[in-house]
Amino acid sequence: MPLGLLLWDWLRDNLTVNPIQDATARTGKPALVLLVLTLAVTPLNTAFGLGRLIPLRRWLGLYAGLYAALHFMVFIGLDYGFNIDLLREAIFEKRFALVGFAAGTILLPLAITSTKGWMRRLKRGWKRLHRLVYLAAILAVVHYVWLVKSDIREPLFYGLVVLILLGLRIPPLRRAVSRLRRLRKWMSLELQSRFRGQQEIHPTP
Repeated sequence: MPLGLLLWDWLRDNLTVNPIQDATARTGKPALVLLVLTLAVTPLNTAFGLGRLIPLRRWLGLYAGLYAALHFMVFIGLDYGFNIDLLREAIFEKRFALVGFAAGTILLPLAITSTKGWMRRLKRGWKRLHRLVYLAAILAVVHYVWLVKSDIREPLFYGLVVLILLGLRIPPLRRAVSRLRRLRKWMSLELQSRFRGQQEIHPTP
Protein backbone atom coordinates (compact mmCIF):
# COMPACT_ATOMS: atom_id res chain seq x y z
CA MET A 1 0.00 0.00 0.00
CA PRO A 2 2.73 2.59 0.80
CA LEU A 3 4.42 1.75 -2.49
CA GLY A 4 1.15 2.04 -4.39
CA LEU A 5 0.43 5.44 -2.83
CA LEU A 6 3.96 6.60 -3.59
CA LEU A 7 3.68 5.59 -7.26
CA TRP A 8 0.23 7.21 -7.49
CA ASP A 9 1.53 10.49 -6.09
CA TRP A 10 4.60 10.28 -8.31
CA LEU A 11 2.54 9.82 -11.48
CA ARG A 12 0.21 12.66 -10.50
CA ASP A 13 3.17 14.90 -9.65
CA ASN A 14 1.77 15.14 -6.14
CA LEU A 15 4.96 14.75 -4.11
CA THR A 16 6.51 17.52 -2.05
CA VAL A 17 8.72 20.27 -3.44
CA ASN A 18 11.61 17.81 -2.98
CA PRO A 19 10.24 14.62 -4.60
CA ILE A 20 13.43 12.58 -4.20
CA GLN A 21 13.61 13.33 -0.49
CA ASP A 22 9.92 12.49 -0.18
CA ALA A 23 10.39 9.18 -2.01
CA THR A 24 13.39 8.38 0.18
CA ALA A 25 11.38 8.96 3.35
CA ARG A 26 8.34 7.07 2.06
CA THR A 27 10.39 3.96 1.34
CA GLY A 28 12.58 4.13 4.44
CA LYS A 29 9.79 4.51 6.99
CA PRO A 30 7.83 1.41 5.83
CA ALA A 31 11.08 -0.58 5.87
CA LEU A 32 11.65 0.35 9.52
CA VAL A 33 8.02 -0.22 10.56
CA LEU A 34 7.93 -3.64 8.88
CA LEU A 35 11.25 -4.56 10.46
CA VAL A 36 9.89 -3.67 13.90
CA LEU A 37 6.74 -5.70 13.22
CA THR A 38 8.93 -8.64 12.21
CA LEU A 39 10.69 -8.45 15.57
CA ALA A 40 7.36 -8.15 17.39
CA VAL A 41 5.95 -11.50 16.26
CA THR A 42 7.92 -13.74 18.64
CA PRO A 43 7.37 -11.58 21.78
CA LEU A 44 3.65 -11.35 20.99
CA ASN A 45 3.49 -15.13 20.75
CA THR A 46 5.41 -15.47 24.02
CA ALA A 47 3.23 -12.96 25.88
CA PHE A 48 -0.19 -13.77 24.45
CA GLY A 49 0.12 -17.16 22.76
CA LEU A 50 -0.50 -15.72 19.29
CA GLY A 51 1.10 -18.59 17.42
CA ARG A 52 -0.99 -17.85 14.34
CA LEU A 53 1.20 -14.78 13.78
CA ILE A 54 4.37 -16.85 13.31
CA PRO A 55 3.80 -17.51 9.56
CA LEU A 56 3.50 -13.74 9.02
CA ARG A 57 7.03 -13.16 10.30
CA ARG A 58 8.63 -14.31 7.04
CA TRP A 59 6.42 -12.09 4.89
CA LEU A 60 6.91 -9.07 7.13
CA GLY A 61 10.66 -9.59 6.84
CA LEU A 62 10.48 -9.91 3.06
CA TYR A 63 8.45 -6.73 2.73
CA ALA A 64 10.89 -4.96 5.04
CA GLY A 65 13.69 -6.09 2.73
CA LEU A 66 11.72 -4.91 -0.31
CA TYR A 67 11.23 -1.40 1.06
CA ALA A 68 14.85 -1.27 2.23
CA ALA A 69 15.95 -2.14 -1.33
CA LEU A 70 13.65 0.52 -2.78
CA HIS A 71 14.97 3.02 -0.25
CA PHE A 72 18.51 2.23 -1.33
CA MET A 73 17.65 2.39 -5.05
CA VAL A 74 16.09 5.83 -4.62
CA PHE A 75 19.24 6.94 -2.82
CA ILE A 76 21.77 5.62 -5.35
CA GLY A 77 19.66 6.06 -8.49
CA LEU A 78 17.50 9.14 -8.17
CA ASP A 79 19.56 11.06 -5.66
CA TYR A 80 23.08 10.25 -6.88
CA GLY A 81 22.41 9.08 -10.44
CA PHE A 82 24.45 5.87 -9.95
CA ASN A 83 27.62 7.99 -9.81
CA ILE A 84 30.13 5.70 -8.10
CA ASP A 85 32.46 8.49 -6.97
CA LEU A 86 29.63 10.52 -5.43
CA LEU A 87 28.17 7.42 -3.81
CA ARG A 88 31.50 6.41 -2.31
CA GLU A 89 31.92 9.90 -0.91
CA ALA A 90 28.36 9.97 0.48
CA ILE A 91 28.47 6.52 2.06
CA PHE A 92 31.87 6.85 3.71
CA GLU A 93 31.67 10.49 4.73
CA LYS A 94 28.08 10.66 5.96
CA ARG A 95 27.67 8.46 9.02
CA PHE A 96 23.90 8.01 8.60
CA ALA A 97 24.48 6.74 5.04
CA LEU A 98 27.17 4.31 6.15
CA VAL A 99 25.01 2.84 8.91
CA GLY A 100 21.99 2.62 6.59
CA PHE A 101 24.12 0.89 3.96
CA ALA A 102 25.28 -1.62 6.59
CA ALA A 103 21.68 -2.35 7.63
CA GLY A 104 20.64 -2.89 4.02
CA THR A 105 23.64 -5.14 3.40
CA ILE A 106 22.51 -7.33 6.29
CA LEU A 107 18.89 -7.50 5.14
CA LEU A 108 19.79 -8.60 1.60
CA PRO A 109 21.14 -12.09 2.46
CA LEU A 110 18.32 -12.55 4.98
CA ALA A 111 15.75 -11.96 2.24
CA ILE A 112 17.56 -14.27 -0.19
CA THR A 113 17.82 -17.12 2.34
CA SER A 114 14.25 -16.84 3.65
CA THR A 115 12.99 -19.82 1.62
CA LYS A 116 12.52 -23.36 2.94
CA GLY A 117 15.17 -24.54 0.50
CA TRP A 118 17.78 -22.32 2.13
CA MET A 119 16.61 -23.45 5.55
CA ARG A 120 17.39 -27.05 4.55
CA ARG A 121 20.75 -26.10 3.04
CA LEU A 122 21.98 -24.00 5.96
CA LYS A 123 20.45 -26.18 8.70
CA ARG A 124 21.54 -24.83 12.10
CA GLY A 125 23.43 -22.00 10.45
CA TRP A 126 20.14 -20.59 9.15
CA LYS A 127 19.03 -19.46 12.61
CA ARG A 128 22.43 -17.97 13.39
CA LEU A 129 22.36 -16.06 10.11
CA HIS A 130 18.84 -14.72 10.64
CA ARG A 131 19.67 -13.49 14.12
CA LEU A 132 21.50 -10.71 12.28
CA VAL A 133 18.08 -9.11 11.86
CA TYR A 134 18.54 -7.83 15.42
CA LEU A 135 21.67 -5.97 14.38
CA ALA A 136 19.94 -4.70 11.23
CA ALA A 137 17.11 -3.25 13.33
CA ILE A 138 19.53 -1.46 15.66
CA LEU A 139 21.48 -0.06 12.71
CA ALA A 140 18.25 1.08 11.03
CA VAL A 141 17.25 3.01 14.15
CA VAL A 142 20.73 4.59 14.41
CA HIS A 143 20.46 5.50 10.72
CA TYR A 144 17.14 7.22 11.41
CA VAL A 145 18.44 9.04 14.49
CA TRP A 146 21.49 10.38 12.65
CA LEU A 147 19.43 11.28 9.60
CA VAL A 148 17.01 13.45 11.57
CA LYS A 149 18.85 16.58 12.61
CA SER A 150 16.28 18.34 14.78
CA ASP A 151 13.39 16.47 16.41
CA ILE A 152 14.63 12.96 17.15
CA ARG A 153 11.69 11.89 19.31
CA GLU A 154 10.20 9.62 16.65
CA PRO A 155 13.42 7.71 15.87
CA LEU A 156 14.09 7.39 19.60
CA PHE A 157 10.60 5.93 20.02
CA TYR A 158 11.42 3.28 17.43
CA GLY A 159 14.69 2.67 19.23
CA LEU A 160 12.86 2.11 22.51
CA VAL A 161 10.45 -0.34 20.87
CA VAL A 162 13.33 -2.27 19.31
CA LEU A 163 15.17 -2.45 22.66
CA ILE A 164 12.02 -3.76 24.38
CA LEU A 165 11.44 -6.37 21.68
CA LEU A 166 15.05 -7.51 21.84
CA GLY A 167 15.01 -7.48 25.63
CA LEU A 168 12.01 -9.82 25.67
CA ARG A 169 14.18 -12.37 23.86
CA ILE A 170 16.63 -12.61 26.76
CA PRO A 171 15.98 -16.11 28.22
CA PRO A 172 15.17 -15.06 31.83
CA LEU A 173 12.77 -12.35 30.64
CA ARG A 174 11.23 -14.65 28.06
CA ARG A 175 10.64 -17.35 30.70
CA ALA A 176 9.13 -14.78 33.06
CA VAL A 177 6.73 -13.55 30.35
CA SER A 178 5.78 -17.16 29.54
CA ARG A 179 5.05 -17.83 33.23
CA LEU A 180 2.89 -14.73 33.42
CA ARG A 181 0.95 -15.89 30.36
CA ARG A 182 0.37 -19.33 31.90
CA LEU A 183 -0.64 -17.75 35.21
CA ARG A 184 -3.06 -15.41 33.43
CA LYS A 185 -4.54 -18.35 31.53
CA TRP A 186 -4.88 -20.40 34.72
CA MET A 187 -6.59 -17.53 36.54
CA SER A 188 -8.99 -17.04 33.63
CA LEU A 189 -9.90 -20.74 33.61
CA GLU A 190 -10.28 -20.72 37.41
CA LEU A 191 -12.64 -17.74 37.31
CA GLN A 192 -14.68 -19.36 34.54
CA SER A 193 -14.88 -22.59 36.55
CA ARG A 194 -16.05 -20.79 39.70
CA PHE A 195 -18.57 -18.79 37.71
CA ARG A 196 -20.03 -21.98 36.21
CA GLY A 197 -20.09 -23.56 39.66
CA GLN A 198 -22.04 -20.63 41.09
CA GLN A 199 -24.53 -20.85 38.23
CA GLU A 200 -25.11 -24.53 38.97
CA ILE A 201 -25.71 -23.81 42.69
CA HIS A 202 -27.86 -20.75 42.05
CA PRO A 203 -29.41 -21.25 38.61
CA THR A 204 -30.91 -18.24 36.94
CA PRO A 205 -34.72 -18.37 37.28
